[in-house]
Amino acid sequence: MKRILFFTLFFFLTIPEISAQINTSLKRGNPEAEGISSKAILNFLERAEKEIDALHSYMIVKNGKVVSEGWWSPYNPHSPHQLYSLSKGFISTAIGFAIQEGLFSIDDIVISFFPDEIPENPNWNLKNLRIRDLLTMSTGHIESALSKKDRQKENWVKAFLAKKIELMPGSYGKYNSPASYMLSAIIQKTTGQTVVDYLKNRFFIPLGIQSPEWDTCPRGINIDFGMHLNTEDIAKFGQFYLKEGMWNNEQLLSKEWIHMATSKQVSNGSLPDNDFTQGFGFQFWMSRHNSYRADGMYSQYCLILPDHEMVIAITSGAHDMQKVLNVIWETILPPFENKKVVEDSNSISLLRKKNNSLSLKYVKSDIEIDRFKKNFSFQKNTVGVKSIIFNFNKNKHQIKIEMDDGQESIIIGNGEFLKSELQNHLPYTKKNGKGIVSYGISEDKLRKISTSGGWINNNEYKMISFLYETTTRVVYNFIFEGKKLIWKTFVDHALYSSNEIQILKSI
Repeated sequence: MKRILFFTLFFFLTIPEISAQINTSLKRGNPEAEGISSKAILNFLERAEKEIDALHSYMIVKNGKVVSEGWWSPYNPHSPHQLYSLSKGFISTAIGFAIQEGLFSIDDIVISFFPDEIPENPNWNLKNLRIRDLLTMSTGHIESALSKKDRQKENWVKAFLAKKIELMPGSYGKYNSPASYMLSAIIQKTTGQTVVDYLKNRFFIPLGIQSPEWDTCPRGINIDFGMHLNTEDIAKFGQFYLKEGMWNNEQLLSKEWIHMATSKQVSNGSLPDNDFTQGFGFQFWMSRHNSYRADGMYSQYCLILPDHEMVIAITSGAHDMQKVLNVIWETILPPFENKKVVEDSNSISLLRKKNNSLSLKYVKSDIEIDRFKKNFSFQKNTVGVKSIIFNFNKNKHQIKIEMDDGQESIIIGNGEFLKSELQNHLPYTKKNGKGIVSYGISEDKLRKISTSGGWINNNEYKMISFLYETTTRVVYNFIFEGKKLIWKTFVDHALYSSNEIQILKSI
């Protein structure tokens, strides 16, 4: 009887938690029922795979319902993804909440928040730099206000304020990522909390964004390109803005702020077919077709289309950011010109199958070697590699790499991606080393890899690893020449990848 009561009590106590988890997800729907064509989405996916180097995920929300979604293996629905400057939209949101709460005004002077970091004899432009100018990236700097060298320093705020402002603030709109960092610093200075902590109760919890992660500078301030979220969380962010700050019938952030943030505040060009010259709001880009977006390097997108009650979330490793938008405009939008969407059961079925089979290009080899076990040693090198052991058979490919600071073992899939958890790092994936450098990024994200590999000929083995909570791909080519090994490396989609990738040759 006691056991029955215990399990009954446990069941009822856990119901709220289970329900909460369920309720945090966006509703699901069917494309045609919400007025969008499955065939159009299918065309988008086929064009994307043909013309774009690498999408990692997408989600389309129409009328508040997710009508189509997919992840290219090894990326998945649950892992957070590096968002780069899409993060800036969340910084703008934090500023909106702070102004709404009366903590400061949009026209407050920036140096008033940092009396201890002001340079001697600040010029007139610095003395008149406002929060508004940071929001619109019209600080007056001709060049970026923080160089790569500046970001190696302890105090980024001081480095920013020391940078000469050549033009009158508010007069010259130019993309300036450090302006976003200063907004983050103002939030922390004013509230005593990082942006991510400040937004927790005000924004993340109400929207059911359960595990927001945000990289920091050396002083613990959330950086301008440091957010990590999964695809659905990006879509929720877009839906929040689409509904003008409303969530679950509660006005969290004022409509006035939403309208200002997502309206053109400054001009940044005049090319009619370029989505990067349509103007800039408060950390949001204006786009064609009466849309706007938060975006990040390598095509991280939260695209809001008010005319169609639609949000499109994308994570990616695509270099050509305009191309991604072009494909959306040319595939998703045209069917809207026809008011009536005709249900096509064949396209619905094909879309479902397509979404379930999405994958980035893996290595698939028909060359079978029953047993391949070899060990190679290397002279001292800048990468820190001591030796590598290949242990291959028909069913399992594994390599072990001995580094100066430990050993790594990697399982490799043939015709698929297999996950491994690194103890430390692989060559050219070490944080702040000669490889991937992303300030503040957690080591955990650099340890989670998924790998595919195979023989591309009888003497060469190719291995592709994705650090799948980032945008980064690392390709190793192992060339066997008699008793010696030549090891070539290619690093892509890393913020500061090495320009000096050494070719390793075994002893």
